[in-house]
Amino acid sequence: MPVTILVQKNMAAGAARRHRGRRSAPGAVRGAGLIEVLVAVLVMAIGLLGIAAMQATALRNSQSSAEQSMAVVYSYSIMDAMRANRDVATAGGYTMGMTCAPPAAGTLAQTDQREWLSAMQQPRSLGPSACGQIEMVDAGNQIVRITVRWDDRRAEEQAAATPKTISTTTRL
Repeated sequence: MPVTILVQKNMAAGAARRHRGRRSAPGAVRGAGLIEVLVAVLVMAIGLLGIAAMQATALRNSQSSAEQSMAVVYSYSIMDAMRANRDVATAGGYTMGMTCAPPAAGTLAQTDQREWLSAMQQPRSLGPSACGQIEMVDAGNQIVRITVRWDDRRAEEQAAATPKTISTTTRL
């Protein structure tokens, strides 16, 4: 019997030595968890930057879309003024080339044009670069074309964007 106990003691001592050897092995891998965390934070940061860039693009596109809608509304507003003063409009009293300078107030048509251009050029509207054109396409059929042009630089990612133009053709 004493021999059997001795063998069991030696086996237990060998197992303890092997277990201690495993504890010292992680020293070579020490810091691996920290690297994994740093990589995860880096991936998360890149993802958040991507989300921020998409949000900024969506905001620019939303602003551009709002300006396009305003341009259409301004086209309709001058059309309504022309319909209210149909005789002068069909005689060509509202016709004007592409201009950014509001005309001097005089006749009702000039007052309507002045208010129309001034409203478009407000800072919360299309901005000071907004211009307009009114042309009689077919006087016999009372068809008129309204063109609104403005600087859509905020929607573009360039310093000098080409002007945005919307034309609306209707019958008075």
